[in-house]
Amino acid sequence: MQTKTVSIIIPVKPGGTVKALEALLKLDYPVDAVEIMVAEGRCPSRQRNMAAAAAGGEIICFLDDDSMVGARFLHRVASHYDDPATAVVGGPSLTPATDPPLQQGFGLALASLFGSGGVRNRYRQSGRVRKAADNELILCNLSMRREVFRAYGGFDERLYPNEENELLERIRKDGLTLLHDPELVAYRSQRRNLRAFVRQIFGYGSGRARQTLISRSCGVANLVPAAFLIYLCALPFTDKPVYYLPLLCYLGMDILSACCESARGGKLALAPLLSCLFPIQHLSYGAGLLWEFLTFRFRKMSPKNSEVTLRRIKEFGRHPVV
Repeated sequence: MQTKTVSIIIPVKPGGTVKALEALLKLDYPVDAVEIMVAEGRCPSRQRNMAAAAAGGEIICFLDDDSMVGARFLHRVASHYDDPATAVVGGPSLTPATDPPLQQGFGLALASLFGSGGVRNRYRQSGRVRKAADNELILCNLSMRREVFRAYGGFDERLYPNEENELLERIRKDGLTLLHDPELVAYRSQRRNLRAFVRQIFGYGSGRARQTLISRSCGVANLVPAAFLIYLCALPFTDKPVYYLPLLCYLGMDILSACCESARGGKLALAPLLSCLFPIQHLSYGAGLLWEFLTFRFRKMSPKNSEVTLRRIKEFGRHPVV
């Protein structure tokens, strides 16, 4: 098997710390076959696009500035591309066991069926290597062939987040193979406080709505949190007890799911926290959806000329130089 060249691309805010380098500079991979590129700027989709345009690797590997991977990470990534039909490979983003209880709760909520539905496998290890769609792939742990990325024009710079979802859906619709490998793990700490978590989930909802408006396609399940939020806002104006049945069913599912998920994760003490996080997660996502749908046409897109600075931390055939 011939060693494949890999370009690792990491976007970061100007002057930001790239924690991921701690692990990346210890990778067990041929030194002359990997480069690490950091793209500084304020428009992540544009940062990734510009870095990919300058990348020399056969495989482009996208990580976040805090994605911590194991020493054999690139060997596992590269092995999947022995099959010429494979266009994209990704794995889950897991919560480190060292995170405090609140962050562990955020991780459990994201990795649960009740909390995240069809995207939960982005945050947990489940099953075997399999063909996947964008719902199982996440940009902080994603790779693809450079030729494929360029052929599809890269990420839509009007999107952040959800730029990977839009691109992956276009690739999948053309019949190319996308793989999810649950053993291809990146560890990332969750948000440090509840306010940051709410902003994160609100952003996910907003990104999904913007993707929907741009691509003109959306799964019905993605709209459920927005419908739930509208339902709750309408409840005070109803006078029939029957209208409260959906809320009672939701609360029952909330408590049951919190107990099951915390027990499954070996953290039963987090059940009360999780039962509070689920409604916060759903309502934050729904609010993001509604906000974007209502304000999209009145706001400017990300500027095409936003400044991006590229620097190579490690180049092909050279020793690491920071």
